Amino acid sequence: MSLPKTLAGDVARNLVMVARLLDEDPEKAYGYSRVALRLASRVAAVREAAGFAAYAVGKYSEALAEFRAARRMTGSVELWPVMADCERGLGRPEKALAMAGEPEVQKLDRAGQVEMRLVAAGARRDMGQADAAVVTLQSPELASSAVHPWTARLRYAYADALLEVGREGEARDWFARALEADQGGTTDASDRLAELDGVEFTDVLEESGESEENGDADDADGGERPEKG
Repeated sequence: MSLPKTLAGDVARNLVMVARLLDEDPEKAYGYSRVALRLASRVAAVREAAGFAAYAVGKYSEALAEFRAARRMTGSVELWPVMADCERGLGRPEKALAMAGEPEVQKLDRAGQVEMRLVAAGARRDMGQADAAVVTLQSPELASSAVHPWTARLRYAYADALLEVGREGEARDWFARALEADQGGTTDASDRLAELDGVEFTDVLEESGESEENGDADDADGGERPEKG
C-alpha cells in the first residue's frame, strides 16, 4: 500500500513467485526475492520474504540480516525462532540457545513456542548435549494426542533425539506417532521406521528397466542359444 501502483504490482509478482518456488526450487525463489528487494527494500514483507529465500539456500548471515530488518519494521516477534535457527546455521548454537531464554519467546503464539523448542533442542544436539535435547522436547505439546500442523515435526524430532541417546524402542514408537500425524508428508518418518525394522524397499520400476535391458542384450546375441550335443 505504501508503493506506487505499478511498482507495487511488480513487487507483488516477485513475491508470489518466491512463495510458489520456495520449496520446489529455492534457488529460483532466491532470485525473485533479490529482485523484490531491489524494488522495495523498505517494505517489511519484502525483507521477510528475502530472509526466507536466503534461509532456504543456506545463506544464513544474509537471512538473519533480512529477518532483523523485518522485525525492526514491524516490531513483531514471530520471526524469533527462525532467527535463532540462523544462528545455528552460522555455527553459533550457544547464541540460539540464549535466544530461547529471552522474553520474546513468551510473546510467541503456541506454534512459535513449539518452533523455538525445536530450535533449542537442535542447538543442544549441535553442542553435543543429546540427553538435554531429549529433555528440551518434552512438553505438553508433545504429550498431547491432538494433531496440529507442527505435531509431526515435534514427534519426529523427539524420536530422532531418543535414537541418538540409544533409546531405540522408544524412538521407534515416536517415529510411528510422527507418521500418524504427518498428513502432509513433511517428514520421512516412514523411512526411519522401515530402517529400524530392517525393511528394505525395492524399486520395481528400476528392476523392470534392468530386466528389459537384459532382454534386449539377449536378443542382440541372437535370442536363445542352441543346445550343445
